[in-house]
Amino acid sequence: MEDRSAKYRAFYAQLICAAARTADPRIEQAFRTVEREPFVGPGPWSISVGGHPYVATPDDDPAFIYQNTLLALDSTRGLNIGMPGAHAYWLSGCAVRKGETVLQIGAGTGYYTAILAELVGPGGRVYAYEIDERLAALARENLKDIAVVELRERSGIASDLPSVDVIYVCAGAAQPAMEWLDALRPGGRLVFPLAPEGVHGGMLMITRPDQGVIWSAKFLGRAQFIGCAGLQDADAGRRLAEAFAKGWESVQSLRRGDAPDATCWFAGEGWWLSTAPAPVPTDPVRPHADITQA
Repeated sequence: MEDRSAKYRAFYAQLICAAARTADPRIEQAFRTVEREPFVGPGPWSISVGGHPYVATPDDDPAFIYQNTLLALDSTRGLNIGMPGAHAYWLSGCAVRKGETVLQIGAGTGYYTAILAELVGPGGRVYAYEIDERLAALARENLKDIAVVELRERSGIASDLPSVDVIYVCAGAAQPAMEWLDALRPGGRLVFPLAPEGVHGGMLMITRPDQGVIWSAKFLGRAQFIGCAGLQDADAGRRLAEAFAKGWESVQSLRRGDAPDATCWFAGEGWWLSTAPAPVPTDPVRPHADITQA
């Protein structure tokens, strides 16, 4: 069975990197290395292509879990291990490097936590936050042998977050938590779904400058997630849906403090997204519109 699993993982890693349009060998190696079996629970499983009904696998052959699909953790809540091709693309976009410190919000059962651990390597660190007690217990068991991971069973919206290079959020929000922005080191990247629950939003990457209140920002593509507790807002969700309907590729920066001007694409409380560039732009990453759900 181990030989079959290794064969499946090798093909799966190539498949999702092709879907993600990434040629980064470290991304492919991470997905090839991390076994999915411990994170998905016993089969049969319920799988889905985003936006379509779940389909039950006929048995527990691991071949079914090495596909570019959503894999249900709780189908009644629409809670999934996200689409691997989407995550491969987003991880490629934020360019997690060896030795970096990463904060993950919404660890689930820990699958993408383990992928992040592979990317930072033995010299890095991953702080994984999971507020759901059942999922956190599963993640703790699944990640217990990965020395660079520290699981924290509580909300990732807090004033005592560690200082990090990357924040990778796996729950939809109507706004970036100010605590996340404050936790980023200069040059640090925040990647989160600007997508309140029920809204087809976008995966936004924000890069902290060395100084100033204008941060580089760009959407890596469309995205829809289960909602992040504490960052939901029905009115913001309505306005975001309207903003996305008018286009989203032109966003280039996030502004804090000053009043929105004519370049404003969307405004929240104390922050807004602008179509004007930041003083120091980020490296170009082509938005990938057909990767949507996680």
